[in-house]
Amino acid sequence: MLVLQIAGVATLQIGAADPQVWALQYVLAMVAAWFVGNSVRQRRRFAEARQAETAHAAVQAERLRIARELHDMIAHSMGVIAMQAGMGRRVIDSRPEEARQALAVIEDTGRETLTALRRMLGTLRRAEPAAGPAPLDPAPGLADLDRLAERSRDAGLRVEVRDGGGVGALPPDVDLSAYRVIQEAVTNVARHAGTDRCEVVVERHSGALVIEILDSGRGGAPTGRGYGIPGMRERVSLLGGDFAAGPRPDGGFRVAARIPLPAGAP
Repeated sequence: MLVLQIAGVATLQIGAADPQVWALQYVLAMVAAWFVGNSVRQRRRFAEARQAETAHAAVQAERLRIARELHDMIAHSMGVIAMQAGMGRRVIDSRPEEARQALAVIEDTGRETLTALRRMLGTLRRAEPAAGPAPLDPAPGLADLDRLAERSRDAGLRVEVRDGGGVGALPPDVDLSAYRVIQEAVTNVARHAGTDRCEVVVERHSGALVIEILDSGRGGAPTGRGYGIPGMRERVSLLGGDFAAGPRPDGGFRVAARIPLPAGAP
């Protein structure tokens, strides 16, 4: 703007006291102020839009994360409860002891699920900043596979876990996602495969964690309904991995995931 003022004075060739000079300088100053103000306003609007977009993306990501956790936790528990209830109803007259055992499994599973739901909802409701962060339970991981197999066995599904001697320490996000994929796949076997056993293979090689869940049940292509397989695929994709699910050539169904491990992972 100063350059424009000087150029204007030189062009008009009039004295500094000439009213035209003052008028020109006044107009140029107004134009300069408008340009500066408009530039600041545009930058502020852009920053606000970026901030709102970032906040919206963060909210959506958190909603998806909570939805995945709720689905994986509830779907597995409800699958166990449904299978135990069905078995108990069938044997309540002929084998009452087995029916009582099924009811005990339903009770334990229901209590455990309700407790987990209360903790999760309590965490979501802690909106007061002064309250501080809510205590969180340790996230499940591959170390909990034996417990998952035990619960599935109580529901009538024998899960054979083969880990090749252990996969060692894993990053927390990989550990949680691997467990959730296996949990959901085992739940699907119990609910849809029509078989009483499945095999879980967990291996670590070539800088990646490789998971397979195999069964010899009725097989068949995925129906596309529900959130189980899309949720597993989403978990693996978020970690940059590859996921596949479909019928096996010799019968049954196969779920496979390959999750790359970060460089320097133990």
